[in-house]
Amino acid sequence: MTDSDILIEVKGLKKYFPIKGGFVFDRQIGQVKAVDGVSFKIFRGETLGLVGESGSGKTTVGRTLLRLEEPTEGEILVEGEDFRTMRGEKLRLMRQRLQMIFQDPYSSLNPRMKVEALIAEPLELQSKYNRAAIRERVFELMDLVSLPRQFRDRYPHEFSGGQRQRIGIARSLALSPDLIVCDESIASLDVSIQAQIINLLEDLQSRLGLTFLFIAHDLRMVHHISSRIAVMYLGKIMELAPKRKIQHTPMHPYTKALISAIPVPDPQIDQESGQIVLAGDIPSPTNPPKGCVFCTRCPQAIDICIEKQPEYIEIEPEHFIACHLAVSS
Repeated sequence: MTDSDILIEVKGLKKYFPIKGGFVFDRQIGQVKAVDGVSFKIFRGETLGLVGESGSGKTTVGRTLLRLEEPTEGEILVEGEDFRTMRGEKLRLMRQRLQMIFQDPYSSLNPRMKVEALIAEPLELQSKYNRAAIRERVFELMDLVSLPRQFRDRYPHEFSGGQRQRIGIARSLALSPDLIVCDESIASLDVSIQAQIINLLEDLQSRLGLTFLFIAHDLRMVHHISSRIAVMYLGKIMELAPKRKIQHTPMHPYTKALISAIPVPDPQIDQESGQIVLAGDIPSPTNPPKGCVFCTRCPQAIDICIEKQPEYIEIEPEHFIACHLAVSS
């Protein structure tokens, strides 16, 4: 990949949420460091997987990337242009290029709107479409996500979870975006339906040249759909590499623990593989550890891990890591 292939570049992205206190809750007494200085690139036509435990900040990264939450600090460059500074018409046009598929297909759709109206809504906000063109585009989108056209007059409650997520995907495709953020978009679905949605996303990417940021806590699914994987923990990226390196030669202790937790179909192999069990719970993002954020649970932590934050560096071509042990080895 070259610089000309970069669609999105994120530099030092931070998102802190204030904690209010005092007699009338008008004084800031702390902050939640949901995202704390992450940097990555998303190349055109690829799927970057973002994986981590609940509370790691991965959803906030996705929402901040689309400016559904305003960043506290950092840069979001879309083809070299700073998305954070855009206003007015330029911002409106850029938002059309960056869309999201939400986690819960049950709550992300207006229950009082029919399918045709739900899919048509983004198009109706653009004055360049007339009613006939909107209906034709709606039918085209329903065909793309394998929803029968005769379902256009049904309400969301008449559909299964998988079908509702297909409606959500059709909505996200309406304005022909460049990037789609999939925020835990299969987490609430049955396993068999998850596979169908993953296959649909891969087919759409192949046909339409889409770029995905795929956010999930299931490393197996992330590995299946992604070309590169970023592993997050407590607001920071621990490791980012092509999926084959993450699977076969992970370097960060946290990544190794996640890989070891993936079930293996053969019980004998599963026993021999040796799962890494992490002690304790993820620390509070209001008071993260002084040094490496993973040091309180890392089975290999040494003194420097407790005292100093590791730098996020490219240790090998396309392989980034934030770990004192990896740098010193």
